[in-house]
Amino acid sequence: MKMMKELTRRVLLLFMGLTVAAQAEVTKAVWGDTSDGTPVEIYTLKSKTLEVRATSYGARIVSIRSPDRDGKMADVVLGYDSLQNYLDDRTHVGTVVGRFGNRIANGSFSIDGKTYHIPLNNGRNALHGGTIGFDRYVWTGHQVPGGVEFTLVSPDGDMGFPGTLTAKVRYTLRNDELRIDYFATTDKPTVVNLTNHSYFNLSGDDRGNILGEVVMLNADRFTPVNSELIPTGEQTAVKGTALDFRHEMAIGSRINDADEQLRLAGGYDHNFILNGAAGQLKLAARVYNPTSGRVLTVRTTEPGVQFYSGNHLDGTFVGRYKTKYVIHSGFCLETQHFPDSPNEPSFPTTLLKLGQELHSTTTFTFTARK
Repeated sequence: MKMMKELTRRVLLLFMGLTVAAQAEVTKAVWGDTSDGTPVEIYTLKSKTLEVRATSYGARIVSIRSPDRDGKMADVVLGYDSLQNYLDDRTHVGTVVGRFGNRIANGSFSIDGKTYHIPLNNGRNALHGGTIGFDRYVWTGHQVPGGVEFTLVSPDGDMGFPGTLTAKVRYTLRNDELRIDYFATTDKPTVVNLTNHSYFNLSGDDRGNILGEVVMLNADRFTPVNSELIPTGEQTAVKGTALDFRHEMAIGSRINDADEQLRLAGGYDHNFILNGAAGQLKLAARVYNPTSGRVLTVRTTEPGVQFYSGNHLDGTFVGRYKTKYVIHSGFCLETQHFPDSPNEPSFPTTLLKLGQELHSTTTFTFTARK
């Protein structure tokens, strides 16, 4: 019995040691101040294979450095060297968008018979929470094992949304996997749709466009959009369309096809309905870069993912290495509930009530093919 207890103790100690070893090292520094003097922090997470930097300004991912098939490191998300660049940015690069990520038609929705109005910032619609979304706030950060957790309290009436919302976003790094956990609670019914808006380029963020990246999306259906990129309410099969990524396909192979959905969006900017149960961690996407060998695998508990091919990047913003971010410089995989869900009863609900807690998880795993 004593020998068994001692063996069990040693196994537990070994397991604990391996767990600690797998966790990332985390460091924190002051990165600068906003225009009103609010200090902004930046956190660096390092594992044996990845380095991730995240800032309290917008709870953004600033950098993800991963190795290619030869072990050479490069940044695989678009980003800037200085805080000032992020203060000036209007592409939502790397940020957590909210209170409601993606579009709300006419910037309005109703809860329990009362209509709420969000400032319009995308034609006649509200995008990513309105004119001052969560990307424009300084979140409160604190270190957690293997990562960092950012917290933001959005007051009742913020951008027209009801309820005081407490949102938390936790980034943790373990080996080759970056995990994002989203949490939210409210003191009155509201709508919430949190996601991360990183632009990926698996060649490296200064090395050309993403049209050669090979994508697989675990989705048999998507939500078609109208001319304002608002879902029509339909849930349409991807089979036979230019949006069929059930098998690996280069982004650029069909992006110029005479497909009405591609014409409306100027490329890919669509919500894909993921196969599998919402609330369970499941495969959402896999992207392979033939040049670098890098592979990005995305898993999520969310019911959908917005695949965006960087159609509106126009060279206005200059990133690291003085790289102009032009059309198709990066792609986004925004795990989410569906756009305009508050106005589409057939879509999975984004309503959060008093006493409930929103919790969703997305993981980004970076590997390489030889």
